[in-house]
Amino acid sequence: MKVSDILRVKGNTLYTVAPDEPLSRAIETMAEKDIGSLVVMEHGDLVGMLTFREVIVCIVKNGGVVGSRLVRTAMDDHPLTCTSETELDEVRRMMLERHARYMPVMDRRMLMGVISFYDVAKAVVDSQNFENRMLKAYIRDWPAAEDSQPSASL
Repeated sequence: MKVSDILRVKGNTLYTVAPDEPLSRAIETMAEKDIGSLVVMEHGDLVGMLTFREVIVCIVKNGGVVGSRLVRTAMDDHPLTCTSETELDEVRRMMLERHARYMPVMDRRMLMGVISFYDVAKAVVDSQNFENRMLKAYIRDWPAAEDSQPSASL
């Protein structure tokens, strides 16, 4: 299974933010849209990722307030990325290694989507459920033996 399989099911709604936008506005967008991340884009290029993790760390460092901070001060400026052709096993490994919950999907310099750890986990579970159903159907339809009589022991 590849990342493209997840994106096909998930759809292509993307939320982005500029690095020089107020962090407070980005937080409002995340809350209004009920999303856990925003891709930070500048002049058409991916320059970072903002998740609630980065927001919380920034607020704690700033004495518990957002203040006039900009997205740039809180974002992860080296986010993990993958392509739509990346295998799901590789994505899982990468996300687990870096404790990443969100990963932008890039096609060269073009943002194709964002997948979450939830998306990956759901795809794996759905795939396993499908395989289980197919195996159970196969076992249930197992062909009867030609010679149904038990073999005699010598």
